[in-house]
Amino acid sequence: MSDQISVLFVCLGNICRSTMAEGVFQSLARKLPYEDLVGKIDSCGTGGYHIGEGPDDRTMSTLEDHGITDYVHHARKVDASDFDKFDYIFAMDRGNLEDLQRIQRRKPNGKAKLMLFGEYSGTGKAEIISDPYYGGRQGFGKAYEQATRFSLNFLKEVFPDVEAPDL
Repeated sequence: MSDQISVLFVCLGNICRSTMAEGVFQSLARKLPYEDLVGKIDSCGTGGYHIGEGPDDRTMSTLEDHGITDYVHHARKVDASDFDKFDYIFAMDRGNLEDLQRIQRRKPNGKAKLMLFGEYSGTGKAEIISDPYYGGRQGFGKAYEQATRFSLNFLKEVFPDVEAPDL
């Protein structure tokens, strides 16, 4: 379907927050009523620290605790060409956003709309997803909650005529 939207989630290393957001978003977008409306979904990092690695074990266990058991990903670094490949690029925090804005300057005519994922917080105020890497397990739980809330709010805004599922 040529009018499907494509979404890229970006954090620093692509093993915690962006993979959490991608896993959550995939779990929502790959089933009714969104499965025919959303195409490519991916995540990456602004740094190349973990290229080729899978998500952090705490990300995976948090996803699995919420019934997301089929998520697979290998970390990659963002590329300027992503601004041509994706309709939406979501940064997890302001530092990620600033890094992405620098890259976007090399692709001024790229199609991607770049913004904080937390613009879809539903609170009227943008939220960041704090990096849980050095913290305890509760940081991953908070990242999951935010990714779920932001994903649902984004889907409702982009597809206002689609009745969202009850979770």
